[in-house]
Amino acid sequence: MLKALELVGFKSFAEKTRFEFPKGITVVVGPNGSGKSNVVDGIKWVLGEQSVKNLRGKEMADVIFNGSATRRPLNAAEVTLTFDNTSGLLPLDTPEVHITRRIYRSGEGEYLINRQPSRLRDIRDLLAGTGLGTQAYSVIEQGRVDLLLQSSAKDRRVIFEEAAGISRFKARKLEALRRLERVEQNLLRLSDIVDEVDSRLRSVRLQAGKARRYQEYTGRLQELRTQVALVDWRRLTERMAGFEQELRGLTGERDALAAETLSA
Repeated sequence: MLKALELVGFKSFAEKTRFEFPKGITVVVGPNGSGKSNVVDGIKWVLGEQSVKNLRGKEMADVIFNGSATRRPLNAAEVTLTFDNTSGLLPLDTPEVHITRRIYRSGEGEYLINRQPSRLRDIRDLLAGTGLGTQAYSVIEQGRVDLLLQSSAKDRRVIFEEAAGISRFKARKLEALRRLERVEQNLLRLSDIVDEVDSRLRSVRLQAGKARRYQEYTGRLQELRTQVALVDWRRLTERMAGFEQELRGLTGERDALAAETLSA
């Protein structure tokens, strides 16, 4: 399924270097110092290796070509793996799948699937169950064979599950469980919010009831005051009419007396 490996600026590969893997190739040979281990490191790195120690460096920027007596250091490194996907093993509808990883000396990095920006998680999901993960069985560097043989049953089980193709389903199960846990946490927070809102709602309802009663009592008081004022107005109007009639009588008597006084 592996078709080609392309390295640019990765460790000792300052120039763009492409390795073709046609059917029948079983081994890459070369003298000491020719970069065989760097080829393996490049494959591990592009597949998502995050341990600088496993890449034989002190920091991730160490994978960038650091210069030589005749060449200046480079500012970036890039590795691309090309897979033949005519069998449809990888869940992408393309005959070839290109996985790329870049890193810059500033520390920034990026992943690409078929030249499109992606996440490390997308690459791991894509390769899950194929044996191509960084912790799977397809890439085993020097010294790891003895380590696997001497490892615990739990560690070996990871390799066997990857070989059996069930690791992707376990990963999906773990992701589903994490999502369920997040949903439960969200539900718990929502429950707390609902309880708090219910408490506030009860308080608001009490206040609304008091406000309604206040409006009713205020309206009734205004009505009573209006009725009392009307009664007082009518009573005072009748008294004023009586006083006016009495005044007219007294005014008539005064005029009569004044006339008699003048005639005498």
